[in-house]
Amino acid sequence: METKKFLEILDILSQNIQDDTPSSILKNSFKRTPYTILMATLLSLRTKDENTARVVSKLFIIANTPQSMLQIPIEELQEIVKPTGMYRKKAQILQDVSQVLIDRFDSQVPSNKKDLLSIKNIGEKTANIVLNNAFNIPIIAVDTHVHRIPNLLGFIDTQNEKDTQKELSKKIPKEYWSIVNFNIVSFGQTICKTRNPLCNICPISNFCRKNPFTN
Repeated sequence: METKKFLEILDILSQNIQDDTPSSILKNSFKRTPYTILMATLLSLRTKDENTARVVSKLFIIANTPQSMLQIPIEELQEIVKPTGMYRKKAQILQDVSQVLIDRFDSQVPSNKKDLLSIKNIGEKTANIVLNNAFNIPIIAVDTHVHRIPNLLGFIDTQNEKDTQKELSKKIPKEYWSIVNFNIVSFGQTICKTRNPLCNICPISNFCRKNPFTN
Protein backbone atom coordinates (compact mmCIF):
# COMPACT_ATOMS: atom_id res chain seq x y z
CA MET A 1 0.00 0.00 0.00
CA GLU A 2 1.28 3.45 -0.92
CA THR A 3 1.54 6.23 1.66
CA LYS A 4 -1.05 8.27 -0.23
CA LYS A 5 -3.68 5.58 0.30
CA PHE A 6 -2.83 5.21 3.98
CA LEU A 7 -3.18 8.96 4.51
CA GLU A 8 -6.57 8.76 2.85
CA ILE A 9 -7.48 6.04 5.35
CA LEU A 10 -6.41 8.25 8.26
CA ASP A 11 -8.61 11.05 6.94
CA ILE A 12 -11.59 8.71 6.58
CA LEU A 13 -11.09 7.42 10.12
CA SER A 14 -10.93 11.01 11.43
CA GLN A 15 -14.36 11.67 9.93
CA ASN A 16 -15.86 8.50 11.42
CA ILE A 17 -14.69 8.61 15.04
CA GLN A 18 -17.69 8.61 17.38
CA ASP A 19 -17.83 10.44 20.70
CA ASP A 20 -18.56 7.20 22.52
CA THR A 21 -15.50 5.21 21.46
CA PRO A 22 -13.53 3.96 24.48
CA SER A 23 -10.55 6.17 23.62
CA SER A 24 -12.82 9.23 23.26
CA ILE A 25 -14.50 8.48 26.59
CA LEU A 26 -11.11 8.25 28.29
CA LYS A 27 -9.83 11.39 26.62
CA ASN A 28 -12.85 13.38 27.84
CA SER A 29 -13.09 11.90 31.32
CA PHE A 30 -10.60 14.17 33.09
CA LYS A 31 -8.91 17.57 33.01
CA ARG A 32 -5.83 17.01 30.91
CA THR A 33 -2.47 18.17 32.25
CA PRO A 34 0.94 16.56 31.68
CA TYR A 35 0.66 14.93 35.12
CA THR A 36 -2.86 13.56 34.75
CA ILE A 37 -2.08 12.32 31.23
CA LEU A 38 0.95 10.45 32.57
CA MET A 39 -0.99 8.92 35.47
CA ALA A 40 -3.89 7.91 33.22
CA THR A 41 -1.49 6.32 30.75
CA LEU A 42 0.17 4.28 33.50
CA LEU A 43 -3.25 3.11 34.71
CA SER A 44 -4.41 2.23 31.19
CA LEU A 45 -1.78 -0.47 30.67
CA ARG A 46 -3.39 -3.88 30.16
CA THR A 47 -6.92 -2.72 30.79
CA LYS A 48 -9.80 -1.28 28.81
CA ASP A 49 -10.08 2.47 28.33
CA GLU A 50 -13.57 2.39 29.84
CA ASN A 51 -12.11 1.05 33.11
CA THR A 52 -9.41 3.70 33.14
CA ALA A 53 -11.93 6.45 32.46
CA ARG A 54 -14.10 5.32 35.36
CA VAL A 55 -11.12 5.38 37.72
CA VAL A 56 -9.47 8.65 36.68
CA SER A 57 -12.73 10.61 36.71
CA LYS A 58 -12.82 9.94 40.47
CA LEU A 59 -9.10 9.79 41.25
CA PHE A 60 -8.15 13.15 39.77
CA ILE A 61 -10.77 14.95 41.84
CA ILE A 62 -8.69 14.20 44.94
CA ALA A 63 -5.23 13.76 43.40
CA ASN A 64 -4.11 15.71 40.35
CA THR A 65 -0.59 16.60 41.46
CA PRO A 66 2.34 14.47 42.65
CA GLN A 67 1.96 15.85 46.17
CA SER A 68 -1.74 15.05 46.44
CA MET A 69 -1.18 11.56 44.99
CA LEU A 70 1.31 10.81 47.75
CA GLN A 71 -1.11 11.99 50.42
CA ILE A 72 -3.52 9.14 49.66
CA PRO A 73 -2.89 6.10 51.89
CA ILE A 74 -1.68 3.26 49.68
CA GLU A 75 -4.56 0.97 50.69
CA GLU A 76 -7.09 3.63 49.73
CA LEU A 77 -5.33 4.24 46.42
CA GLN A 78 -5.36 0.52 45.68
CA GLU A 79 -9.11 0.46 46.19
CA ILE A 80 -9.62 3.46 43.88
CA VAL A 81 -7.59 1.99 41.00
CA LYS A 82 -8.87 -1.56 41.46
CA PRO A 83 -11.10 -1.57 38.32
CA THR A 84 -7.98 -1.18 36.12
CA GLY A 85 -6.51 -4.49 37.30
CA MET A 86 -3.12 -5.18 38.91
CA TYR A 87 -4.23 -2.55 41.38
CA ARG A 88 -1.58 -3.10 44.05
CA LYS A 89 1.22 -2.73 41.52
CA LYS A 90 -0.40 0.23 39.75
CA ALA A 91 -1.10 2.10 42.97
CA GLN A 92 2.54 1.72 43.96
CA ILE A 93 3.71 2.83 40.52
CA LEU A 94 1.57 6.00 40.67
CA GLN A 95 3.13 6.95 43.99
CA ASP A 96 6.67 5.92 43.03
CA VAL A 97 6.58 7.94 39.81
CA SER A 98 5.03 10.89 41.66
CA GLN A 99 7.87 10.80 44.18
CA VAL A 100 10.47 10.81 41.39
CA LEU A 101 8.78 13.80 39.78
CA ILE A 102 9.03 15.67 43.07
CA ASP A 103 12.60 14.62 43.81
CA ARG A 104 14.15 15.02 40.38
CA PHE A 105 11.93 17.24 38.23
CA ASP A 106 10.50 19.89 40.56
CA SER A 107 7.12 18.11 40.45
CA GLN A 108 6.89 18.58 36.68
CA VAL A 109 6.51 15.91 34.00
CA PRO A 110 9.58 15.99 31.73
CA SER A 111 8.92 17.05 28.15
CA ASN A 112 11.67 14.95 26.58
CA LYS A 113 11.93 11.22 26.06
CA LYS A 114 15.33 10.75 27.69
CA ASP A 115 14.14 12.08 31.04
CA LEU A 116 10.82 10.25 30.85
CA LEU A 117 12.51 6.92 30.15
CA SER A 118 14.89 7.51 33.07
CA ILE A 119 11.93 7.13 35.43
CA LYS A 120 11.32 3.56 36.52
CA ASN A 121 8.04 2.08 35.19
CA ILE A 122 7.82 4.52 32.26
CA GLY A 123 8.44 2.67 29.01
CA GLU A 124 8.64 3.65 25.37
CA LYS A 125 4.91 3.54 24.67
CA THR A 126 4.00 5.54 27.78
CA ALA A 127 6.67 8.14 27.01
CA ASN A 128 5.46 8.54 23.44
CA ILE A 129 1.82 8.94 24.49
CA VAL A 130 2.76 11.58 27.06
CA LEU A 131 4.97 13.52 24.65
CA ASN A 132 2.26 13.49 22.00
CA ASN A 133 -0.76 14.21 24.18
CA ALA A 134 0.72 16.41 26.90
CA PHE A 135 3.25 18.42 24.92
CA ASN A 136 1.96 18.20 21.33
CA ILE A 137 5.25 16.72 20.18
CA PRO A 138 4.74 14.86 16.90
CA ILE A 139 5.39 11.21 17.61
CA ILE A 140 3.68 7.91 16.77
CA ALA A 141 2.74 5.96 19.87
CA VAL A 142 2.32 2.29 19.00
CA ASP A 143 0.06 -0.13 20.84
CA THR A 144 -1.51 -3.41 19.73
CA HIS A 145 -3.99 -1.67 17.38
CA VAL A 146 -1.42 0.61 15.80
CA HIS A 147 0.81 -2.41 15.22
CA ARG A 148 -1.91 -4.75 13.98
CA ILE A 149 -4.02 -2.62 11.64
CA PRO A 150 -1.34 -1.09 9.38
CA ASN A 151 0.03 -4.63 8.98
CA LEU A 152 -3.45 -5.94 8.21
CA LEU A 153 -3.85 -3.28 5.53
CA GLY A 154 -0.50 -4.15 3.99
CA PHE A 155 0.96 -0.70 4.62
CA ILE A 156 3.85 -2.18 6.61
CA ASP A 157 5.24 -5.64 7.30
CA THR A 158 6.63 -5.74 10.82
CA GLN A 159 6.88 -8.30 13.61
CA ASN A 160 6.90 -6.10 16.71
CA GLU A 161 5.78 -2.71 17.97
CA LYS A 162 9.27 -1.21 17.98
CA ASP A 163 9.76 -1.95 14.28
CA THR A 164 6.23 -0.73 13.59
CA GLN A 165 7.02 2.67 15.06
CA LYS A 166 10.17 2.94 12.94
CA GLU A 167 8.37 2.01 9.73
CA LEU A 168 5.35 4.22 10.34
CA SER A 169 7.60 7.15 11.23
CA LYS A 170 9.54 6.57 8.05
CA LYS A 171 6.52 6.30 5.73
CA ILE A 172 4.03 8.77 7.22
CA PRO A 173 4.63 12.55 6.89
CA LYS A 174 5.35 14.16 10.25
CA GLU A 175 2.25 16.37 10.16
CA TYR A 176 0.13 13.19 10.46
CA TRP A 177 1.99 11.59 13.35
CA SER A 178 -0.14 13.08 16.12
CA ILE A 179 -3.40 11.60 14.82
CA VAL A 180 -2.17 8.09 14.04
CA ASN A 181 -2.60 6.59 17.50
CA PHE A 182 -5.99 8.09 18.36
CA ASN A 183 -7.54 7.37 14.96
CA ILE A 184 -6.32 3.80 14.67
CA VAL A 185 -6.95 2.89 18.30
CA SER A 186 -10.53 4.20 18.10
CA PHE A 187 -11.05 2.22 14.91
CA GLY A 188 -9.54 -0.94 16.41
CA GLN A 189 -11.65 -0.70 19.56
CA THR A 190 -14.98 -0.30 17.81
CA ILE A 191 -14.87 -1.77 14.29
CA CYS A 192 -11.63 -3.54 13.38
CA LYS A 193 -11.62 -5.68 16.51
CA THR A 194 -9.21 -8.56 16.93
CA ARG A 195 -12.17 -10.87 17.51
CA ASN A 196 -15.40 -10.45 15.56
CA PRO A 197 -14.46 -7.40 13.47
CA LEU A 198 -17.44 -5.47 12.10
CA CYS A 199 -16.35 -5.67 8.47
CA ASN A 200 -19.87 -5.04 7.18
CA ILE A 201 -19.84 -1.45 8.52
CA CYS A 202 -16.15 -0.70 8.05
CA PRO A 203 -15.61 2.77 6.49
CA ILE A 204 -12.33 1.66 4.89
CA SER A 205 -13.42 -1.79 3.71
CA ASN A 206 -12.43 -1.05 0.13
CA PHE A 207 -8.80 -0.69 1.24
CA CYS A 208 -8.68 -3.93 3.24
CA ARG A 209 -7.22 -7.17 1.93
CA LYS A 210 -9.01 -9.24 4.59
CA ASN A 211 -12.55 -7.85 4.39
CA PRO A 212 -14.85 -10.65 3.17
CA PHE A 213 -17.38 -8.10 1.93
CA THR A 214 -14.98 -6.68 -0.64
CA ASN A 215 -12.98 -9.75 -1.63
